[in-house]
Amino acid sequence: MSANQAAAMLLDELCVLLARHARHDATTAITDLMIGREESEAPPPPPPTVGTRMTLIAQGAKRLAYGEQVYDYRAGQCLVASVVMPLKCHFIEATPERPVLGLCLRLHPSEVAETMLQATRGTFPEEDEIAPPAVIFADASTELLDATVRLVRLLDEPRDRDVLAPLVKREMLWRLLTGEHGPTVRQIGLTDPRFSPIAEAVQWIRQNYRQPFRVEELAERIGMSPSAFYRNFQAITRTTPIQYQKKIRLQEARLLLAANPKDVAHIGYLVGYDSPSQFSREYRRVFGAPPSQDALRFVTGPATKTD
Repeated sequence: MSANQAAAMLLDELCVLLARHARHDATTAITDLMIGREESEAPPPPPPTVGTRMTLIAQGAKRLAYGEQVYDYRAGQCLVASVVMPLKCHFIEATPERPVLGLCLRLHPSEVAETMLQATRGTFPEEDEIAPPAVIFADASTELLDATVRLVRLLDEPRDRDVLAPLVKREMLWRLLTGEHGPTVRQIGLTDPRFSPIAEAVQWIRQNYRQPFRVEELAERIGMSPSAFYRNFQAITRTTPIQYQKKIRLQEARLLLAANPKDVAHIGYLVGYDSPSQFSREYRRVFGAPPSQDALRFVTGPATKTD
């Protein structure tokens, strides 16, 4: 059986389970697991704040606006959000005969951090050049779908539920950490108190990404020795403090470029580059084209991604 066939079978079973257990308030007997069913394309009322989370679509599709981007994600795809933020969305292709079915699992920073700490060295790959997005969409792996189905099955097995549900949720978290969603999920773990000094440094870099800084001074700011700070920062973020700042600068530059594609000359300065040539060179290395050329992609307006 191919991976695609296995995934299709798992989605079919998941749809049956979700249709059976969907309730008006979306709650379930498993802590942090919510199940949704929508039979119309009308925009739903604002959902309750559920914090950092994974949302998986099993049937139908959902359209979501995040910043200037509009995304459609469909059966077999899931979203992970590493921060609490307003996301405008509505369901598409929803009918009473074929409703949109999906689930949401809250991801706790403490559980993410614990799993990260238990992972062996080298488990997680080096991060990409740009900082991990706060919201990421990607196909669910067969392993993640399998664990998800087993979790929802436990709604029919009250004797086993309390013991096995935490184990299966941990497996789902592991699949997310080691898959395409991994960099964004790992950002959730940074907010755990065990990582608080590094999280404080990350927050400072994010808020002051335009300013040059010395690693020694930032280490002193959070109360760590330079060697311990450098070592722990790399272990958690998979990059160095200076490289992390560069990621933030370039990511912000591209967002500014999308909003103001005719203001290329000024954008490098706005994000902290004194040298236009250095900005252009580093931008091209990350995004595959210099900012002047990349700007042409945004002239016609906000991009739409449909998967």
